[in-house]
Amino acid sequence: MRLILLGPPGAGKGTQSARLVNRHGIPQLSTGDMLRAAVKAGTPVGLRAKAIMDAGNLVSDDVVIGIVADRIDEADCRKGFILDGFPRTIAQAEALEQMLAGKGTKLDVVIELKVDQTKLIDRIIKRAEETKARGEAVRKDDDPDVFKTRLDAYNRDTAAISPFYSERGKLIQIDGMRSIDEVSADIEKTLSHLDEEVESR
Repeated sequence: MRLILLGPPGAGKGTQSARLVNRHGIPQLSTGDMLRAAVKAGTPVGLRAKAIMDAGNLVSDDVVIGIVADRIDEADCRKGFILDGFPRTIAQAEALEQMLAGKGTKLDVVIELKVDQTKLIDRIIKRAEETKARGEAVRKDDDPDVFKTRLDAYNRDTAAISPFYSERGKLIQIDGMRSIDEVSADIEKTLSHLDEEVESR
């Protein structure tokens, strides 16, 4: 099962990814984690990434794709993988498609958690206020201004990926505003339908 989880920050992708990992025994691949692992391992693409980062520059799409390509060849990805936080742009989505085709494989599904962004911001503000009221420091991700900046970046760069995958018949949208268990149940229903389609071919 090769899938992408899409959705703005705060939509619950991390929570749902963790459940999918436990239920299906496939790894969640975060580009940040993969990048750090490749640099630490000193792989050819990891060394390229290290040189770019040491120079204070952002790692280019081709380097990130190279890291993803190496990672999905590892044994734990044989049954599939979950991509979380990647691709972030149309260019990355196209490069990912080409890379997978080169390996003779493709994505099974792209699941987008649809959320009411106004309510998300309200939720973050409330969470920050409750944290302050307890006398605790507000996590950087829960700072409303930081959150709004991340949301703006998502709407500017990543939201365009939904139509890209919709045109390819890969996109399934799920209401992410309900309870965690209800969202999980919907995701599992989607995946079981996919398994049935694969078996009937």
